[in-house]
Amino acid sequence: MSTKSVRESAATEHGPSSTDEDRSARIAVTIFPLMIIASFIAAMAAPAVFHPLAAGTNYALGIIMFGMGLTLKVSDFELVVKRPLPVLIGVVAQFVIMPLLAVLLTWIFQLPAAIAVGVILVGCAPGGTSSNVISYLAKGDVALSVTMTSISTLLAPLMTPLLTGWLAGAYMPVDAKAMAISIVKMVLVPVIGGLLIRRFAGKVVEPLLPALPWVSVLGICYVVLVVVSVSQAKILQAGLLILLVVVCHNVLGYLLGFFASRLTGGSESANRTISIEVGMQNSGLAATLAATHFAATPESALPGAVFSVWHNLSGALLAMYYRRRSL
Repeated sequence: MSTKSVRESAATEHGPSSTDEDRSARIAVTIFPLMIIASFIAAMAAPAVFHPLAAGTNYALGIIMFGMGLTLKVSDFELVVKRPLPVLIGVVAQFVIMPLLAVLLTWIFQLPAAIAVGVILVGCAPGGTSSNVISYLAKGDVALSVTMTSISTLLAPLMTPLLTGWLAGAYMPVDAKAMAISIVKMVLVPVIGGLLIRRFAGKVVEPLLPALPWVSVLGICYVVLVVVSVSQAKILQAGLLILLVVVCHNVLGYLLGFFASRLTGGSESANRTISIEVGMQNSGLAATLAATHFAATPESALPGAVFSVWHNLSGALLAMYYRRRSL
């Protein structure tokens, strides 16, 4: 389901097409986690088969971000001017709550340096692209979700290396400049490229929009296949610990994001959206950055890979919970 479809569904939720769109979103949010879990299992079962894919990880992420750019419109950024407070609260919460939670969890669980760096990278990543569909299903503020994801993604070349260098530097050297350049290449250039193509060739792009979420999830599956296959032995050794840390990070992000919005006067729909945006990270980016910049310790990419599996499951469950609560 494309961002456009989600946006239009939210605008006409009580109209005649809302049932079809809602069904489409439910299918997407059910199948996406299953595809990612299947990739995880396949990589664990036959790691050698997927090792050769490692060279294409950066390209896979670039395709994901280009697809995200194609779903965006200049009007998606109007909310920054019309309703700056919830956007500001959400973006600040994104880059404060999750990085600090990551550091706290690495300390509580006394994680090995390589795993700790991976957890911190997840915490310093921008919002996840699947959060828009989850916000729609949760009866959240979809326009706010789209804007928050877009803004945090555009800020990633600055914020992610800066925060990672500051918080993870105690565990191992971090080349923040090289990481920033990587994010510009893998994230900023594809997103802006997609946005410009949508702006100037919208009629050509429109028929492709329904396929873009599937392209994105295939890209995430690609990243999971590579990261898990390379680190199969480490997963068998420390997989439960990593899963526990990832679950705590994600769930606490949901809770603290919700209360950060509520305490600053957010509406119920905004509270739900900020909760989802804060808790769901672009873990594919985190895993790719870890694999690229910490290649000597491939297990650094594991938290991102596990987060990619887990947050799609937890996001679907959270959406079901929110839908049963009255606004």
